[in-house]
Amino acid sequence: MKIFIATLATETNTFAPLPTGLTAFKQKEYFRHDGSRHPPRIGNIPLIEWRRLAEAEGHEVAESISTFAQPGGITLRSTYEHLRGELLEDLEAAMPVDVVLLFLHGAMVADGYDDCEGDVIAHVREVVGPKAIVGVELDLHCHLTETMRTKADALVVFKEYPHTDIGIRAPELYRICVDAAEGAPRPVTVYADCRMVSMWRTSFPPMRAFVERMTSFEGRDGVLNVALGHGFPWGDVAEVGAQTVVVGEDEAKASALARQLADEFFALRETTDTPFDTIDEAIDRAGTGPSEGPIVLADVADNAGAGASSDSTFILRRLVERGARDVATGLYWDPVAVSICHEAGLGATFDLRIGGKIGPASGQPVDLRITVRGLSDEHSQFGLSGGRQPLGPAAWVEHEGIHIVLVSIRQQAFAPDGFTGLGLTLADKRLVVVKSMQHFYAAFAPIAREVRYVSAPGAVPPDYASIPFTKRTKPFWPKVADPFAGSNDPETVR
Repeated sequence: MKIFIATLATETNTFAPLPTGLTAFKQKEYFRHDGSRHPPRIGNIPLIEWRRLAEAEGHEVAESISTFAQPGGITLRSTYEHLRGELLEDLEAAMPVDVVLLFLHGAMVADGYDDCEGDVIAHVREVVGPKAIVGVELDLHCHLTETMRTKADALVVFKEYPHTDIGIRAPELYRICVDAAEGAPRPVTVYADCRMVSMWRTSFPPMRAFVERMTSFEGRDGVLNVALGHGFPWGDVAEVGAQTVVVGEDEAKASALARQLADEFFALRETTDTPFDTIDEAIDRAGTGPSEGPIVLADVADNAGAGASSDSTFILRRLVERGARDVATGLYWDPVAVSICHEAGLGATFDLRIGGKIGPASGQPVDLRITVRGLSDEHSQFGLSGGRQPLGPAAWVEHEGIHIVLVSIRQQAFAPDGFTGLGLTLADKRLVVVKSMQHFYAAFAPIAREVRYVSAPGAVPPDYASIPFTKRTKPFWPKVADPFAGSNDPETVR
């Protein structure tokens, strides 16, 4: 059997000012034909698993691109078409193939393409024909479209946020697709729309229990895989929002289960909301109670992983104004400031302008008298589901007890070594502010006495009812208290 594997992924914030071009893909992660043979990053994690399993079972592997751009604004049309062209060129050269396994994000939008994933899958299907099995692994912040559903055989979606299960989902998809190619019943994928737009953190109840309930149906009554596609709220596309996803052997049974779980999830809507502090409430909290270990604050609105610039200064400015001490904050995307720090050298003290460089969502730059405490020519941090994430040249600077990590590659904070790798200690800090929405949680929660989420201004503010969608026409919660009320369309299952 011949198995074709590839990754083409990014998450698009259609409201973000940063266009996503070819450099964004090639700077973060780009391999062609050999991504699965490199150490794990993000995009190649499923490919590593698929090659391992296929070779262990004696199958032939044909590998194309493995590329994953840092989330940002709309992808340039030429960039998307170029990368899609490379993937299809490799697929045509590999023909005939029995199975195609793709790692796609699910929320990639390019100029002229609201559904990049559906477009890729449709082109793949055209090349391989109706007989080959096509399976796709998706980030749970995906937009689930009809084209994706009908052109692929199986869509397997992450279950965890933070995404600690990228490598776990890959073997599940592999088994479903290879079994089908070897004669098992051909899988079918169905959705049910929950009519909800938000962000759901699976580390906390009741989401933890809901994930476990979804998983409990797998392997019974022809159900192969169950997930919740959370959707990506800052993508202005028609399908934005949460949908349950069931892969099964019987379409009617899968459809019934998808609708049942969508209704159960909708019933949880008021209990799954994340509480957010104001900036001052968060700072006040850090100033009270015991000082053993830091309070970790998530600056969710400046999360590079959702397309933000990661250089906003709203929290930093307030920390300075209030005279906060024993604080660490990062990761600030400011290559100019990093360059100046490297030129000045360790121990240098001087006036430095930090952040506020990209646009209104970044706030105004902050001018501080700093001392350079740490430098790295090639900094990195532990990434999702294993591997390292490059941060480029970096600097740790201090201003009167506020310790700031500056990086040259835009990236959210995943793990403490993004700080400690420069020599900055965290255990002795009262407050650690991370520019991240949730992916920090798995690695930072064990060192935190408390984790809090802060609603500051930024490119991805957590006010879901106010996101200015132009393409979603169906009502959704929380903009509408009951989006199903008075509807003649019960939104059963597509």
